[in-house]
Amino acid sequence: MGKQRNRKKSSSIKTTQTSGNQARTAIIIAAIVVGVAALGYLLFLSLRPEPGIAGIIQYPRPARGHETNLEIPYGELPPAGGNHDPVWQNCGIYTEPLNTANVIHSLEHGAAWITYQPDLAADQIAAIEDRFRGQTYIIVSPYPEQSSPIVLTAWGVQLEVDELDDQRVGEFIERYRLGPTTPERGAACTNGIGEPAG
Repeated sequence: MGKQRNRKKSSSIKTTQTSGNQARTAIIIAAIVVGVAALGYLLFLSLRPEPGIAGIIQYPRPARGHETNLEIPYGELPPAGGNHDPVWQNCGIYTEPLNTANVIHSLEHGAAWITYQPDLAADQIAAIEDRFRGQTYIIVSPYPEQSSPIVLTAWGVQLEVDELDDQRVGEFIERYRLGPTTPERGAACTNGIGEPAG
C-alpha cells in the first residue's frame, strides 16, 4: 500500500514536471516568434520605398561620358544628366547662365541645381538666392528658355515649381542632394570652374 502511494506521488511529480517543461518551451517558442515578427516588421519599415514627391520627372540611367568642348544648347528644362565636361562647376550662387556641360558634372557629384527664368521678378530671384546661400552641394543660376519659373534638378531627377514656397522644394533638396540617384556621391563641388557670387 505504501509503495502504491509512492508510485502515485512519483507519477504526479513527473506529470507536473512535464507540464512545467512544456509551458517553458511554449513561452520560449512564443518569445522567438514575437522577436522574429518584430525584426521582420523593422526590416520592412527600413526597406519600403519612400513616398514619391508629386511632379517628379525621372530620367533612368543618364549617360556619364566626359567630353571636352561639349556645347549643350539651352532648352525648356535643364538636363538631369548625360555626357558632360571633364571639369565640374563650383557649387554656389551665380547671377549669369552657366555652361550646362560643367554643371552636369557637378550633378554627377551630388549637387542640386536650382534654375530660374531670367525674367523672374528681382525679389523672387533674391528670395531664391537667400534660401540657398551658404548651403553645400547647391548651384543656383538663371537658365535661358526655361519653361517653368523654377526648376530643381539632381542627377536623373527633376521638379518644376511655380514658387519657392512650394513644400516640395525642401523635400526635393532633402532627398536628392547627395541622394540615392547620385553616381559619385560626395565627389568635389569646389576647385572646379566658376566663381560663385555667394
